[in-house]
Amino acid sequence: MALCRNAKGPLSRMLATRPGVSYGQSYSTAATATPFYQSADDKTAFRYAFGVLSRQLSSQTPPAAAVQMNLIRQLRERTSAPIKDVKDSLVQCNWDIEAAQTDLRKRGKALAMKKAGRIATEGLLALAQNEGKAAVIELNCETDFVARNEIFQYLALTLAKQALLVENGSQLVSGVHPVGLESLEELKFNLEHPKISGDTTVHNAITEVAAMMGENVRLRRGFVMSAPSPGVLSTYLHTSPQPGLGRIAGLLSLEIEDGNSPLDALQRVGSELAVHLVAAKPLFLTKESVSSDALENEREILKSQAESTGKSQMAIEKMVEGRLRKYYEEVVLVEQKFVMNDTVNVKTLISNLSKEVGSPVKIGNFFRMEVGEGIQRQGITIFVPINLLSLDDHGKPSLFWEEASSGDEPVAQAA
Repeated sequence: MALCRNAKGPLSRMLATRPGVSYGQSYSTAATATPFYQSADDKTAFRYAFGVLSRQLSSQTPPAAAVQMNLIRQLRERTSAPIKDVKDSLVQCNWDIEAAQTDLRKRGKALAMKKAGRIATEGLLALAQNEGKAAVIELNCETDFVARNEIFQYLALTLAKQALLVENGSQLVSGVHPVGLESLEELKFNLEHPKISGDTTVHNAITEVAAMMGENVRLRRGFVMSAPSPGVLSTYLHTSPQPGLGRIAGLLSLEIEDGNSPLDALQRVGSELAVHLVAAKPLFLTKESVSSDALENEREILKSQAESTGKSQMAIEKMVEGRLRKYYEEVVLVEQKFVMNDTVNVKTLISNLSKEVGSPVKIGNFFRMEVGEGIQRQGITIFVPINLLSLDDHGKPSLFWEEASSGDEPVAQAA
């Protein structure tokens, strides 16, 4: 009624000035009635007054339930935001879907900043590869539900491709090298996803996806492995929801002495050994590459266990040496039983491959990484080897270990 009274003034004034129209107790028949408007100006005035009334009514009255549900569905498809947040933004913006989408982005970015300190142990590894190298990155989130989201997976794959573009002087040397996260996050690129698109930086893209998901999303680490020449670089991703994504990654390079030899056999064996890395979890390439600290620690443990049997010192020493051989078979790659044929070990497999291709073949580098390893939980920091081994400039093997906490970027350290 109030709205009608607001619109009554313009209408009554327009009608009151109508020549030939009477008010009060007088009536007209259809045959003698004066037209509602008699000129073009009168017609324009009426349309204007009617438009004012229509806009006032439409601006105050929410759309029908079916229209509301359709707007909620459209905005949900555009943003993947929670339904409750979608509806709240639409109501606040008077069911204007464009304004509500802008409001959701503002809300989400503020929420993402608040959640940045929360521990994110779930996520995915993403792998990208070209002729010269392969890059693997770890993108974390708080729940596996978000890790299954198509936008999260699209972002992870995009970041792996961007990691290949990061220039690093150390990458000129054959081996495995960490990606500089600061350089990666500053890269500008174009997103081409229906729900997240446009020119942006890696850092801003991660923030926007975190806002959409309602969780802490964090680029934790990345590594690049150079392909040998001549030779092959083989990769494998375990628990893979789609090509290029997984929860465990295995990368391995095979080097061949004769560059003219066919590489088909190397590619076949390399792919099998990448699977072996994921399953067998080796820590060292050869016996000689086992660090003295790791060997001495294991020897002390085995000696303590043997002494508890009460046997003689000579027998204890034999037991320790026998168990050390078992230890080598567990942690040294070339001493491990091949997972696809346990009648041979990896050393024998490589030897047979060399005979097959007619040229010496050796394992250059190997790398194994798993989502969430080493992340601090319940106030305890666990040091976990990420099974990354390469040869340094002097030909000596180096093993990388990692310490990660909820607030700091992980650090790769040579042990």
